[in-house]
Amino acid sequence: MSTDEHVQHCPACGRDQRFEQPPCEDGHGADCPERACVACGHAVFVGLVPAPVPVTATAVVPAGTNARTAA
Repeated sequence: MSTDEHVQHCPACGRDQRFEQPPCEDGHGADCPERACVACGHAVFVGLVPAPVPVTATAVVPAGTNARTAA
């Protein structure tokens, strides 16, 4: 968890709790809008949600299938 924290109402806990920014797995870094309740882990978004980070996809061809005929 980062030091970026604030207090807000946690719907899961039913009271005001401290929220921190967890490590961002989407590549947003410090701009990640996700925060997690330090008491229960309930996640919320704060501010605007940034555009998704593009992910390069690769085709998965089932075993026993010719890659040229699978498309």
